[in-house]
Amino acid sequence: MNIIIDYGVGNLDSVQNGFKFVGMDTLISSDPALISIATSLILPGVGAFGDAMDALKKSGLIPFILEHVSKGKYLFGICLGMQLLYESSDEYGLNQGLGLLKGTCRYLDISFKVPHMGWNSLTFNQPSNPLLKYINERDYVYFVHSYYVKSSGQEIVASTQYEINIPAIVMQKNIVATQFHPEKSGTVGLKILKAYGELIQ
Repeated sequence: MNIIIDYGVGNLDSVQNGFKFVGMDTLISSDPALISIATSLILPGVGAFGDAMDALKKSGLIPFILEHVSKGKYLFGICLGMQLLYESSDEYGLNQGLGLLKGTCRYLDISFKVPHMGWNSLTFNQPSNPLLKYINERDYVYFVHSYYVKSSGQEIVASTQYEINIPAIVMQKNIVATQFHPEKSGTVGLKILKAYGELIQ
């Protein structure tokens, strides 16, 4: 069972439709009982980091998410959901994240237009990673964000260039995430969701 975590932050229907298109059944839920028995969890997110973490805390779901990951089961973060997996963000002051991945989220302090909104191509950091099996380097995906992940880079599967190098896909053991919206990234995004579906089988 694949659960899309409903904590009041995120465009859940479009995420669910993306997975449905590639043959993955998902359930949108905030029920701890269902989340605790899920095969995989999908953590979406839009808006500000601090607000999203506050919503997660109020939902009471953080212990269940952490337990899920500790059991070696898969977690897929999307956009802000990816950033929440890291230790912290400096968006509107210092905010603590879930700490599942080492690193922090920083403002895109660049000369290019911010937020970074639109289609950008991918550069493969780990060409043999199973998440990339159906796509090609330089394929385009759709981004909407003003902050980016700053980390050691060992978990980065693919990145994009927007004046600076931005992690686009990350994976560390059973933790997977994309800075872009795969559900809004056309055929390329759907192929990544398909690869994820095969990974968790």
